[in-house]
Amino acid sequence: MTLATDRNTEPVTETDEQFRARLRAFLTEHRPGPRPRGTEERRAWQKAWRATLFDAGLSGPSWPREYGGMDLPFARQVIYQEEYARARVPGPQGTGLGIAGPTIITYASAEQKQRWLRPMLRGDTVWAQGYSEPEAGSDLPALRTTARREGDHYVVNGQKVWNTHADHADILFTLVRTGTTESRQKGISYLIIDARAPGVTVRPLRDLTGGTHFSEIFFSDVRVSVADRVGEENDGWRLTRTSLGHERAAGAMNQAALYRRVLDDLVELARERGLADDPLVRDRLAGFECQVRIMRHTGMRTIADILGRGEPGPASSTSRLFISTFEQSLHEFAVDLLGAAGLLTREDPHAVQRGRWLGGFLSTRASTIGAGTAEIQRNTIAEQVLGMPHDPAMPPR
Repeated sequence: MTLATDRNTEPVTETDEQFRARLRAFLTEHRPGPRPRGTEERRAWQKAWRATLFDAGLSGPSWPREYGGMDLPFARQVIYQEEYARARVPGPQGTGLGIAGPTIITYASAEQKQRWLRPMLRGDTVWAQGYSEPEAGSDLPALRTTARREGDHYVVNGQKVWNTHADHADILFTLVRTGTTESRQKGISYLIIDARAPGVTVRPLRDLTGGTHFSEIFFSDVRVSVADRVGEENDGWRLTRTSLGHERAAGAMNQAALYRRVLDDLVELARERGLADDPLVRDRLAGFECQVRIMRHTGMRTIADILGRGEPGPASSTSRLFISTFEQSLHEFAVDLLGAAGLLTREDPHAVQRGRWLGGFLSTRASTIGAGTAEIQRNTIAEQVLGMPHDPAMPPR
């Protein structure tokens, strides 16, 4: 299937269902081959797929067209996420698209947008987040990584931890302290740092799955141009709220589409193992079905908030908390369903479906920690959704 080469146009009379059919046909025809086993080969495979999408004008469903996105209306963003999950094609590398991208679109200068957004969307550059620190995770305003101004540069020193994909990132979007230690959220700035700059050291961390999805980052006298600061000095907390909101919202619709597929796979697994008629199994599966449908409607509401207000709002915390607890429960049930076979890892030749359910069980142990702990999400929901009193120990929203 060949698409029009003019990225700024689309068929004027195309209906939503025609758009769905066109997108589905493209994803089917251009789907990349099997996922390579080798790490470097897999990353090249993912990068090539992102370039294929971008060059066809099918990247960034919510992004402005001037930066290579599709600027789709609400209904088509939903369709896009559903079809993308259905096609089982690779997702993006790094965390830039869903977190840094919206922040840069909102707050960066015109020159910064032109410099960073298109390479990010095409997958030419991989971005990773540098927020959490050993003593500043959920309490981000306590961060200690410093950026001392010297003329037209900052000199950055400190440490970050639990940084997803930082081991192969090209660029780090980072929170640094440009104010005093006591300034907390009033002394934070948002810097974009070259991940390969002199003084940057990235060390992968091995997790429960045996993989190295996270890293720790050390900055030792790293020089960063003032031109690579987004927003004003000491105003980074305002940008952080946008980043965190989009981080929690970014997974809403695509996670709903993903878990629609995962739940279908789990139902099929129950059938294959002769357990689909067990009333207790059926009851749990029915409960998950309800939750997947709730997840989809919550994701649609989040997209609507972003389109209407430009920000996901506090409802993104509701969505994030719901998804994190759901995926933990689903994988716990899947491992229980498999019995002893659920203990076999992907390296074992007898593992069911290459150990995907055990891998999911282990990786989702971190679901209630990443992108803001479950406790932080509950605080946000209590204060901003339910109107309960603000926790004086936390910064104002």
